Amino acid sequence: MSGGLSGLLRRFRVGEPVVVVSGLPRSGTSMAMKMLEAGGVEVVTDGIRSADTDNPKGYYEDERVKDLAKMDDRSWLRGARGKAIKIISFLLKDLPEDNDYKVVFMQRELSEVLASQQKMLDHREEDLETEDDAMADLYIEHLRQVKFMVGYRRHFDTLFVKYSEVLADPEPHARLVNAFLGGELDERAMVEVVDPDLYRNRA
Repeated sequence: MSGGLSGLLRRFRVGEPVVVVSGLPRSGTSMAMKMLEAGGVEVVTDGIRSADTDNPKGYYEDERVKDLAKMDDRSWLRGARGKAIKIISFLLKDLPEDNDYKVVFMQRELSEVLASQQKMLDHREEDLETEDDAMADLYIEHLRQVKFMVGYRRHFDTLFVKYSEVLADPEPHARLVNAFLGGELDERAMVEVVDPDLYRNRA
């Protein structure tokens, strides 16, 4: 069976893809979710985690995501077909294969990720248990594995987006994301919600 026909039959069977915004913690995933929401994509969030100093525009999270790795029944994700949901990169491997996924994967310099994580921990008066160099090595290996996984699993279609570049010039990236998701989003609205002032931990 040709790949095109196979893909059409799969789309008929599993419906619209789930739009997944992913990346490391503190890599711009909340900003990406806000852009998608502004562009006209319905977002899946429970609103439990409210905006704070570290994410003044909101986190766009759903608490169910945290338990993906240990869930026996992940069928609730079918309700996210055609919508956007934020799922940290460490949990992408736990997404069930009975959905297709359009993954917008946010990339950020590791030094900035670590600095942002440390600042969040400072606000909570908590300590990072792993040294920065060791954590960076763990993240590098993790990202290598994730890129390999989304490249060969047929239910993933992935667009990699650099956080710093979106903040510097959001228009071409809004256009790129829109094209990736079918071309029906409001790009102007997506651009308008990008706030460069929130880029507070730079390399």
